[in-house]
Amino acid sequence: MCGIVGLFLKDKKLEPELGAMVAQMLDVMCDRGPDSAGFAVYGAGMPGFVKLTLRGPAGTDFSALGAAIGHLVTPRDTHAVLSVPVAEEATVRAALARIAPDVRVVGAGARMELYKEVGLPADVAKRFKLETMSGTHAIGHTRMATESAVTTDGAHPFSTGPDQCLVHNGSLSNHAGVRRLLAREGLPVTTENDSEVAAAYLTYRMRGGDSLGEALEHSLDDLDGFYTFVVGTESGFGVLRDPIACKPAVMAETDGYVAFGSEYRALAGLPGIESARVFEPEPAKVYFWDRAA
Repeated sequence: MCGIVGLFLKDKKLEPELGAMVAQMLDVMCDRGPDSAGFAVYGAGMPGFVKLTLRGPAGTDFSALGAAIGHLVTPRDTHAVLSVPVAEEATVRAALARIAPDVRVVGAGARMELYKEVGLPADVAKRFKLETMSGTHAIGHTRMATESAVTTDGAHPFSTGPDQCLVHNGSLSNHAGVRRLLAREGLPVTTENDSEVAAAYLTYRMRGGDSLGEALEHSLDDLDGFYTFVVGTESGFGVLRDPIACKPAVMAETDGYVAFGSEYRALAGLPGIESARVFEPEPAKVYFWDRAA
């Protein structure tokens, strides 16, 4: 039993409030996943630059690390965001691996920043100051570990492609076979978590030319098990439940936003919720909102 939240803003005036709104949603989902939590926020980016979200052991001196590789780093507790020119990304990644092998890149993209840690979701949100973040959309997860250890590596979201991440409630029964396929395709899965397999599968499909919606459609044929996925991309936000749809899910849409929660109470504090169109997403149906549409 885990908790998922997602928020896609249609009204630009709400963008400064994105982090505060998502933090409240995560807080409500604490009892569905008290082990660990994480979130991805799609904020402002700079043309020609990529954001690398770094995660290091407690006490990592990110400022010194940035000085060592010649780029400014913005620390947030055990994480930090490093913005580098796209042309220098490979060089910077190699330098990080050489200088700071204990520091991992957990997310990369033009706009996405990704944070996750072990602990109560409300505490994790406060550690990273989620309430201060602005942006166009965000997804979050509260985890109750059932099939792998309680570690930061096992926390969601999982990101396996640029500006792409996934949160998942459920269990995949054929993740071992999909994991082998992905390894052959050059997409090794680095944790034991089946949710990372799902994220990498979508990356694999999108590298082959699928849109996110098409990749989610293909997952209905290729991924077995019980699942609800919420996925973020640079411009969009997608939701999919498996054909049986045994995992709870509810959505709300207004002129200002589209919101997702594992339970309605995660949405109850949102502005204008009393006049929202509230509905349960149908089984095996892809829902997708895109700012470019």
